[in-house]
Amino acid sequence: MQTLADWDGGPGPWILFLPLIWAAVVIGAVTFLRRTGRRGPGGPWPHMDGGRPAGDSPLAVLGRRFASGEIDEDEYRRRLSVLEEQFGRLGKGGAA
Repeated sequence: MQTLADWDGGPGPWILFLPLIWAAVVIGAVTFLRRTGRRGPGGPWPHMDGGRPAGDSPLAVLGRRFASGEIDEDEYRRRLSVLEEQFGRLGKGGAA
C-alpha cells in the first residue's frame, strides 16, 4: 500500500505542509487587511468615534433638539451662549 508521504514516486512528506502554508497566507492577509483598514480619522467605520456617532458634538445635539421642537428659541440661545462661553465662538469662523 502506498501513502501520500511515501518517498517512492509519491509527492513526499512536504504535501502535508501545504494546508499549513495556505492557512498562514490566509491569516496573514486577514491580519494585514484589518490593520490597514483602520487607518484614517474614523477607521473603516467613520460613523463611530470612540463609541459616539460622528456629528454628535454638543452644538449638533443642541441644533437637533431645537429643530425637532424639544426646546424653544429662548432655551436654544441660552444654551448656545453657555457653549460659546465654554468652547469659544462655535460655528462663527473661530476656532472651537
